Amino acid sequence: MALTETVPAAPAHEGILRRQSLRESAARTYARSLPIVPVRARGLTIEGADGRRYLDCLSGAGTLALGHNHPVVLEAIRTVLDSGAPLHVLDLATPVKDAFTTELFATLPGELAEKGRIQFCGPAGTDAVEAAFKLVRTATGRDGLMAFSGAYHGMTSEALAASGGAQHTSVARLPYPYDYRCPFGTGGDRGAELAARWTQNLLDDHKSGVPRPAGMILEPVQGEGGVIPAPDGWLRRMREITAARQIPLIVDEVQTGVGRTGAFWAVDHSGIVPDVIVLSKAIGGSLPLAVIVYRGELDAWQPGAHAGTFRGNQLAMAAGAATLAYVRANGLDRRAGELGARMLARLTALAAAHDCIGDVRGRGLMLGVELVDRDADADATGARPAAPELAAAVRDACLDRGLIVELGGRHSAVVRLLPPLTITDEQADAILDRLADAITAAVRTTPGPMGSSPTTLRGTTP
Repeated sequence: MALTETVPAAPAHEGILRRQSLRESAARTYARSLPIVPVRARGLTIEGADGRRYLDCLSGAGTLALGHNHPVVLEAIRTVLDSGAPLHVLDLATPVKDAFTTELFATLPGELAEKGRIQFCGPAGTDAVEAAFKLVRTATGRDGLMAFSGAYHGMTSEALAASGGAQHTSVARLPYPYDYRCPFGTGGDRGAELAARWTQNLLDDHKSGVPRPAGMILEPVQGEGGVIPAPDGWLRRMREITAARQIPLIVDEVQTGVGRTGAFWAVDHSGIVPDVIVLSKAIGGSLPLAVIVYRGELDAWQPGAHAGTFRGNQLAMAAGAATLAYVRANGLDRRAGELGARMLARLTALAAAHDCIGDVRGRGLMLGVELVDRDADADATGARPAAPELAAAVRDACLDRGLIVELGGRHSAVVRLLPPLTITDEQADAILDRLADAITAAVRTTPGPMGSSPTTLRGTTP
């Protein structure tokens, strides 16, 4: 009788990943670079089905201001579930909705809080962007829009048209200040001033081919564009330029809001008050919710001008109100600014030790590390070509070390850190220790372009 060899069954998580690959569309993104199956999570930590634990610096692309399953969020959700209140009510008024709106308005810049109006949109930020565009077009009677290079505002057609990857669009594209890769080759205050002057001249030149638009949309920190904070002075110039020409200014705070940058809203750093502010992600306390808040004088559209079946998500409103209140009561916005500054200082020291790090930047707990080809010649401003292969290797090395990060930037060469606002000093150190170790490992194993030697630490020899 022939002996047969028993083949051990594959772990359950491998079957789940295999079935996902077979069933889900080719458009899936995070699942390709993060082949894990989360089964439990708390705070900064995710546990996979394989038993491994990970520090989550993705935070649902910035959705989880308080981290996973924070007690105040869970309690808010349970309270609604146990109350017997309806969970789906379209745009009807409810006590839960009223409490959320009251808490949200308590955090807004004064002028918006006093005279603003709110529109509850479909559950994703991109729908709120669409609503903002409809609003300003209705209020002004104009059609065109102004947006910025490197922007990201969502995946619906109009939002994509205003984003950096647009291919066919009538949206006028403007230069965004970017010190490391300044479009004017200067960087600093001079680059920001030239960017502002370009915008002003485009609007005032009747032969520019850009008629006065219905609105301008910008991010105070470009997230997907590579974690690029706009200078406060430049933001004030954009507010002055648009106000003087009666162009509504739309600020996209989908990712920067709820304390992420070290202020409750990123516009608070510069002191500007936009005409429209687009909010999603963290305002739902981990659940889908999106709104726009805008100046009352823009409220010219008719009933049904923008609607959506799932704009009355009661659980998200309860979780969101609890999150907003917790961040405000515990000063987590200030905490994000202080801890983010310390983390940025450590990243700056890390950059000094690695030729492959071209730039580190960020604001609050929204941080980015731009990886470059150290063997290539720098341009006139000192910037080297992006190294997307190395960035992907760093991301993979981070995952091997139990750290979840994502990539962004013009060539997907920026490692982005978006930890929860609730992380401790010790957890911040652990994040940076794992990232530093991952970079060291990746530069030793990733060849440079066209077969050149791997990137190495400064002060070492290949």
